[in-house]
Amino acid sequence: GVAAIRGYIDRMVTGDGKCKGMKVLLLDATTTQSVSSVYSQTEILSKEVYLVARMDDQSNPMLGKENQNDNDKTNSHLKAVVFIRPTESNLGLLVRELTRPRFAEYYVYFTGILSKALFRMLADSDNHERIRQVQEFYGDFCPINEDLVTLQCRHTLAMTMAAGTSWASNHVHLYDRNLQGLQSMLLALKRQPSAIRFARQSPSAEQLAKDVYDNIRADQIFHFGGRGRKELLLLVIDRRDDPVTPLLSQWTYQAMVHELLGLNNHRVILKGAPNIAKDLEEVVLSANQDDFFKANRHKNFGELGESIQKLLKDYQAQQPQSAANLNTIEEMQSFMEKFPELRSRSHNVSKHVAIMGELARLVDICSLMDVSQFEQELACADDHSSHLRELMEKLQSPKIKIPDKLRLGLLYALRYETVGNLHRVRQAMSKGGVPPDMLDLMDSILRYGGNDVRAPGLYGEEHNNNLVSKMTKSLMSVQGVSNVYSQHVPRLMDTINAVVKGKLKAQVCPYVPGSRPRTSSTQEDTIPEEIMVFMVGGVTYEEATKVSEFNETNPAGIKVILGGSTVHNSTSFLEELKAL
Repeated sequence: GVAAIRGYIDRMVTGDGKCKGMKVLLLDATTTQSVSSVYSQTEILSKEVYLVARMDDQSNPMLGKENQNDNDKTNSHLKAVVFIRPTESNLGLLVRELTRPRFAEYYVYFTGILSKALFRMLADSDNHERIRQVQEFYGDFCPINEDLVTLQCRHTLAMTMAAGTSWASNHVHLYDRNLQGLQSMLLALKRQPSAIRFARQSPSAEQLAKDVYDNIRADQIFHFGGRGRKELLLLVIDRRDDPVTPLLSQWTYQAMVHELLGLNNHRVILKGAPNIAKDLEEVVLSANQDDFFKANRHKNFGELGESIQKLLKDYQAQQPQSAANLNTIEEMQSFMEKFPELRSRSHNVSKHVAIMGELARLVDICSLMDVSQFEQELACADDHSSHLRELMEKLQSPKIKIPDKLRLGLLYALRYETVGNLHRVRQAMSKGGVPPDMLDLMDSILRYGGNDVRAPGLYGEEHNNNLVSKMTKSLMSVQGVSNVYSQHVPRLMDTINAVVKGKLKAQVCPYVPGSRPRTSSTQEDTIPEEIMVFMVGGVTYEEATKVSEFNETNPAGIKVILGGSTVHNSTSFLEELKAL
């Protein structure tokens, strides 16, 4: 995903060799996120781009005013590269731009398939004949990691719940966004699925899978031929089949930052945290621009501390001699050549030290180690009497923060929905300070992902392996304290492991009719070489970490690409639940 978007941008700013000289890059809200996820502003500006701006920002003085007549030469020496989604609202903005053009030439690129009607509207509006190129570059998604892409599309939990009901029409725009984004991923990666499967209990996943299949059959653009084409399985699943994972505390760098500080569009806000320097109040945390983050994003909290300590030592060891000791012209020149690099490295070191310090502070004041250990117990083991007793203690404790009490109550409700005393737990949550609107989330989460609506297997029900689970848990606890906080394995990984063993049951994830590949035996599944998983409703960084580990370690070399409507932390997940 990252390489595809970078390749598109490189081609756009040169117009495939036709767009030379200074230019302005005009984007919409979605493409702004896509571009910034793979290129820094400095890198973009180095490609003869004079300015990066939003199409809908008519107030930007750097863009100049709309021409009132043909003799006005506002910005006439500049070219405009336009990269936007093919929506009616965007076309309206582009038509307005072309009616009174501010630039000499326009190179227009759309992130998805442009309908004939919108193409005709664009052609009819170009009365000044400024458009030099119109092309489709399929970048209708935001790449986060090499194997993680997202649509940055929020409020899709309600969409998945409404699918198959009379309320579905209220969410058509969100559904279309997910369909177009998923198709864009396939086109950008030049992959035509050899099979498409979906979560059986999810009307939303079923509709999405079938619509993708129908569109692939109807349009030759999806048909990538040639030798060596890998067998790709497209698997469309639903967040509601695993409502537990987004509720858990996280202990790997990328996931932990998102959970405790928020990681949005690769930016982390540290403003308001104690002892944070002015230049560190908002920092960029992107694997494409930060080698340390790329190497350590999936490491746990303990390993991260060791890596940052090593980073500091390496930085100190590489400090040049002081200016007072520069005795020759050559030494002075060498010092000045290294100075910008050293300043950049200094900021990078300071950034990671500041983030680590704030994470450690929050872990301490929120008693997160204690909370997280109990979360893992609730997620991984079945021991009602012990869990209820410990939950009551946690809900009464002044050391536990209100949001954490809420998450613990919801995790209990999901596991012990049919046998637990939810009324008693709810009363204890209220006495513990959880406000009434948060208490209502217990009903919301059971309506969204309770036992009656989610697929079986969240707690190993379909394998009847509670005894094995308990034994495994005990073994992991003996092996080391760090494992206590990472016992949980998302349901997604059970599904992926079943696929690579050819044992994913058709009753759980059926094939879209007509998409199943032919094999020597109708009872056997073809093992794919690549799997693209799209989770409608959103994924988490915990799942992304597990997918990355799978890609690095699976002996068959099977590659998994994880995509989703958005990337949730517990806050965003609960906000969407509250709106149900």
